[in-house]
Formats: sequence, C-alpha cells, structure tokens
Amino acid sequence: MYDLVIIGAGPAGLTAGIYAGRFRLNTLIIEGMSIGGQIILSPTIENYPGFPQSIATSELIDKFKKQIDDLGVLLFNEEVTQILPENKERSQCFKIKTAENIYETRSVIIASGAKAKRLEVKGEEKLVGRGVSYCGTCDAPFFKGKEVLLVGGGDRALEEALFLTAYASKVTLVHRRQQFRGSKILEEKIRDNPKIILMLDSVVEEIVGTNKVESAKIKNVITGKIIDYPVQGVFIFVGIKPNTDLAKNLLQLNEAKFIITGPDMKTSLDGVYACGDCLQKSLYQVVNACGEAAVAADSVHKYLLNL
Repeated sequence: MYDLVIIGAGPAGLTAGIYAGRFRLNTLIIEGMSIGGQIILSPTIENYPGFPQSIATSELIDKFKKQIDDLGVLLFNEEVTQILPENKERSQCFKIKTAENIYETRSVIIASGAKAKRLEVKGEEKLVGRGVSYCGTCDAPFFKGKEVLLVGGGDRALEEALFLTAYASKVTLVHRRQQFRGSKILEEKIRDNPKIILMLDSVVEEIVGTNKVESAKIKNVITGKIIDYPVQGVFIFVGIKPNTDLAKNLLQLNEAKFIITGPDMKTSLDGVYACGDCLQKSLYQVVNACGEAAVAADSVHKYLLNL
C-alpha cells in the first residue's frame, strides 16, 4: 500500500515526487512514455529560474530525476489504464491499474500533462524539434533573425506571434478564416505590427525539409492555389489536448476535458489531486507546473494526516 501514486513524470509529476519524498510519503511515480513530458520536445529551456545561460531540457529533467532517486521515490515505466476508488475499512483507497500490475494507494496525484494538437500534415512529425515547435516562449530565441510561420487564430496564437517578433525578422501568421478567434485588442496589435504578415483564408498543407524546416506549402482555401513559402521555422498553436482519458468517468472535467481543481489542487474526488498541463490555465510553463505540483503534494500530505 503506497501513501501516494503520481501519474506522470513530467516536470509536474517529478516535482510532486520531490515534495512527497521530503514529506516521507511512500510514493510511486508511474509514467507510460518518456520521463520529462512534452517539454522534451524543446531541446533547451531558457526561462527556468536559476539558469541564466539556459539549460538543456534533458539535463534539467536528469536533475529532477536525481532528486527523486536521492529521496527514495520509485519511478516505474508503465502505462496506467484505470484508477479505481475503493473503500477500505475507514480510509479511502485506490487501485491503479497498468497493463502489467495493480498498485494500491491511499491518494493519487494526476500529472498526466497534455499534448499540443497537431496539424496532421506531411513533414510535421518528422521535423518536430528541427524547426517545428509548439511553444514560442520556449523556442523563440533559436529563431533570432530568421523568418518563421505561425499557424492559429486564437488568443494564444496571437500572443505567441507578437512574442516571436522580438526574435524573428518576419512572422507570417496563417489562419484558415478571415476573422480571428482571439481578442480584438490582440488582433489590432497584430495588424499594426510591421514584422507580422497575415495570410488569411489559408491552411498549411505540408512542412518541407530534409533535416530542418526549409519551407511550407500553403493553400488558399478560397482559390485553391498552393504556394511553396520559404521559412526556417513553423510554430503551431491550434490548441492542446489534455491527457485526461483516465479521469473522464471519475473526476469533474470542463468542456475541453481539463481536470477541474480548487486552489489546493484537489479534484472533485477526495484523495485525488491534479497539477500541470492537464489543468486549464493562461500560461503553460515548467515553472508554474512545478508550483502547482508542490501545492498538490502539500495538500496530499495534509489529507493523509487527517485520515
């Protein structure tokens, strides 16, 4: 019987493990994919406090991993398939099912993260990390003085386009409609910025490049005309999809399928907490995922003390 099982080993899950280990909770972290979560798609992190010269993402995650190892927190590489709450005597108990095993725990932290929605076009998957990015805040510095393409029309896409102008020499914004979905104030700033070129009523059909992005094939949805547009980077902001299938029949989710929590990271079910990118918020960064994870682990500790 574990005190805590953490589902997910991205920055949020690993941070929750560090805090749980310091609380001396008998803790297990389970991760179905690679340790580090979706931030591994970015080779370098330039905005994490304490590293003014930036740090390789793999190096930062290795440091997280060493901390949980030093604290005796276990990490198993298995895919969680189900969370089953059970009443055991007077205390709440959960069974965590994977393809290989069943683990029992007194509490759960879900830090399953999210993944950026893909365009699902030719060349996209091949060139992820080689010019294709889903995080302007993470990767903009790598495109200083270069010409980039940005796909999307919501608030985040418009915000990221403006952010990219601080680095790129030109930002071409591609949107499938004539009207943006983002706020009017952001749209005004976009239209007034001389470094931003608008390509409306258009979609990306293919991302072209051998070892790095070289161009994008863009189709005008009105005329059907396709052009080969030279760029060194493609930033995609068409939304994110939370990894919350495990929680859909267990916890309260919002319309976009993100887990709903209170300020203490508690979900709608006693004993279950959540943190990181599986929650909806205005900023998706490693630093605030870690902050949420620290709160979640502290809340678990207090919850277990009161059982």
